[in-house]
Amino acid sequence: MTAPQRFRSTPARVGAWLWMAFAALNLLDIVLRGRDLASAATAAVLLLGCGIAYVVGLRPVIVADERGVTVRNPLRDTRMPWPAITKIEATTAVAITFADGGGAERTVRAWALQTSPRAQAKAERAARRAQSGGGADRPPDAAGRTPTMFVAQQLNELRTRHRGTRTGERAGGPGAGDAAGWAWPAVASVAVPAAASAALILAAWLS
Repeated sequence: MTAPQRFRSTPARVGAWLWMAFAALNLLDIVLRGRDLASAATAAVLLLGCGIAYVVGLRPVIVADERGVTVRNPLRDTRMPWPAITKIEATTAVAITFADGGGAERTVRAWALQTSPRAQAKAERAARRAQSGGGADRPPDAAGRTPTMFVAQQLNELRTRHRGTRTGERAGGPGAGDAAGWAWPAVASVAVPAAASAALILAAWLS
C-alpha cells in the first residue's frame, strides 16, 4: 500500500502559521497583563483569527490514495472513490466531477489550490504557443502550467492507474462518492470564538 499523496498550498500554510505565532504572543501578553473586558474581547478576536487561519490556511487539502480522493475544504469534506469520478480538470481551482450515492453528477471545487483568472488565461496562452511551436525551447508538458493544472494532471494519472482498483461498481453503488458533509470541528473553531467575540465586545461597549 502506497502512502497517500497530499496537495495543498504552501503559501497559505505559511501565512496561517505566521498568524498563529502572532496570536500566541499577543495572547500571552493578555494573560500576563489583561484584566478587563476589553482584554477578554481582544483575546476572543485573536482566537477567531486563529480559527479562520486554521480553516482557510491549514485545513484545505486534496488527499489521493489507492481507493479515491478526499477534498477537504474549509468547512466541508467530500470523499470520492476512483470509480465514481468522471472528470478532473483545472480552471481557477481543481474541479472534480463524480457520481454521488443517488447517481446524480456533482462537482466539487478544491479550496486547497487556487489560481487567479489572469494566471489561468496566461497559462492557457502559453500552452497554446507551446503546442503551435512557439515554445519549442520548453517541454510542452511544462509550458505555462499553473499549480492547479499540475495537480489535476497528477490526479488524472492516479485515476488512470487506480481505475480498476474496485471493479464492477457503478454510479449509486458502493463506489459512489459522498456528497459534501459539514466538518463540525472546523465549524466550531470559527463559530465559537465568533460568538464569544460578539458577546464580549457588546459587554465591553455597554459597561
